[in-house]
Amino acid sequence: MGASVENTTTTNSTEKYSFLDQIGEPVPKSKLIGKRICDIIFGTVFGVVSLPVILVFGILVKMTSKGPAFFKQQRVGYMGQPITIVKLRSMRNDAEKKTGAVWAKKDDPRVTKVGHFMRKTRIDELPQFWSIIKGDMSLVGPRPERFVLTEQFSEKWPDFPKRLKIIPGLTGYAQIHGGYNLNPNEKCKLDNYYIEHYSLGFDFKIALETFRIIFTGDGAR
Repeated sequence: MGASVENTTTTNSTEKYSFLDQIGEPVPKSKLIGKRICDIIFGTVFGVVSLPVILVFGILVKMTSKGPAFFKQQRVGYMGQPITIVKLRSMRNDAEKKTGAVWAKKDDPRVTKVGHFMRKTRIDELPQFWSIIKGDMSLVGPRPERFVLTEQFSEKWPDFPKRLKIIPGLTGYAQIHGGYNLNPNEKCKLDNYYIEHYSLGFDFKIALETFRIIFTGDGAR
């Protein structure tokens, strides 16, 4: 959950990106069967339970800032495939009008008051349970990033595309160890550590730590 910048601008999915050749071999599908089963079960349960919360905060977003309650954005998914994520809008609608795509940071001034609370509690991420049910995302994995930023980071840090060897997640190892406080290279190292040591038990540990952070209010990551 949460270290990516918000923007309603999408990228042409037919464009070729050099980082695709840097990804390497994916995590074997045989190791991900249990992960997918858990995603379907827990994604469905949490997706249904979260509907009233999404409705309430969707109304609050509309009442407190100009723009839509939700935003859609194209991100880089498993093995470089484009996916579309949907979130409750936590930033001003014109957050990147003058700057273009930039890396999000802690205490980002573009975040609205309601958005700050949603980020701290991860409420802005709740609509992504439907991406998990669909199979575009997992409960746990590297957070999906935008194509333009993935391309930039891959040129600077060649290991960055290796994050795409596994399905992107709602929360991840990098999120519980810094999130918005991390630069792209630090995040990359943590995500690749997760991939190298992947197991279903590791996923459960990350999920439990995520819940602890949410319920203790231990900052937006």
